[in-house]
Amino acid sequence: MMGPLAGIRIVEFAGIGPAPMAAMLFADLGANVIRIDRLAPSGLGIGMPTRFGLLSRGRPSVAIDLKHKDGIALAADLIDEADALIEGFRPGTMERLGLGPKEALARNPRLVYGRMTGWGQSGPLAQAAGHDLNYLALTGALAAIGRAGSKPTPPLNLAADFGGGALYLAFGLACAMVEAQQSGRGQIVDAAMTEGAASLMTAFYGMYAAGLHKLERGTNLLDSGSAIYEVYECADGRFISIAPIELKFREVLFERLGLPYTTDDGPTVRSQLETLFKTRSRDEWCALLEGTDACFAPVLTIAEAPHHPHNVARGSFVEVEGVVQPGPAPRFSRTPAGRPTPPRGLGEGSRSALADWGIAREKIDALFSRGVLGEPKTQDAAAK
Repeated sequence: MMGPLAGIRIVEFAGIGPAPMAAMLFADLGANVIRIDRLAPSGLGIGMPTRFGLLSRGRPSVAIDLKHKDGIALAADLIDEADALIEGFRPGTMERLGLGPKEALARNPRLVYGRMTGWGQSGPLAQAAGHDLNYLALTGALAAIGRAGSKPTPPLNLAADFGGGALYLAFGLACAMVEAQQSGRGQIVDAAMTEGAASLMTAFYGMYAAGLHKLERGTNLLDSGSAIYEVYECADGRFISIAPIELKFREVLFERLGLPYTTDDGPTVRSQLETLFKTRSRDEWCALLEGTDACFAPVLTIAEAPHHPHNVARGSFVEVEGVVQPGPAPRFSRTPAGRPTPPRGLGEGSRSALADWGIAREKIDALFSRGVLGEPKTQDAAAK
């Protein structure tokens, strides 16, 4: 394994959204992650072929019958060898399986037990179902996103699921593992998407308290209330972005556009810019502004972004078995991450992974023969 986390072992209980992304981040950076799947396929039910389920890249799948005592025993054996565990179930689920923190830490005192939920492990909403949009709504972030006079705009599921969820869980696990190396003792990491998303809003809570951020959407500097922090349509129907917040950068933009410099960023300037940007294509504006201090970038689609010269030069995107996808991030100078391996289907890689984690091959064979472990299924059979 390549990357700064080579040698770290993590058990992941398969789920959707932020928990698998956190596991992907660890796998991308070299950790030995083993994913425990249910015997029956689970997920969003959208019928997506395995090779496109990119959050599952970089690690094998072990399909275990967790309703069987031998399946629970096998999961416990894997947890015994782990530095960390990732689970994203409703509070109490792991406890009912006999694999909760109390049992796991009793067997493996140095284990870092990562728990990913929307509302957290406690509180009046802890047992309620929800998704990214609901968690984001509770933080003040959703109400702040949108244009003036419009309802709040869902920002994909980036802010709560992946930003406030996966990244905060991964950061919490990394912090706790560093501490465990010193103390020899593990602990529980309670990562709630609501609290992670709220943390992302820290600067805006400060600005609001200082009277520098209004509650009305689309009236502030960073929420489309300013003409110089905005997206504009070009002559070809494509879009560009400008963001010269600092005055010295604004001067560069106005000089290159041939407009008289002004510190005004209200309706008059917005109208001027709207009219001007519609006179040329996006590529023509790129030729004039890209790479300057005008704080400019073209608005690229998912199809376009991997082919932009900057992304190509950096190797920001990789192609794995015909699927273009973001590469591992961030970069490390001495222990660079390796190339991601493709997502594995249900039970794919079980035998070699279990053997690598110290499970005897005779025991593996016996568990397969009794149906406690599931054999790999034909690729994408569940989607057909």
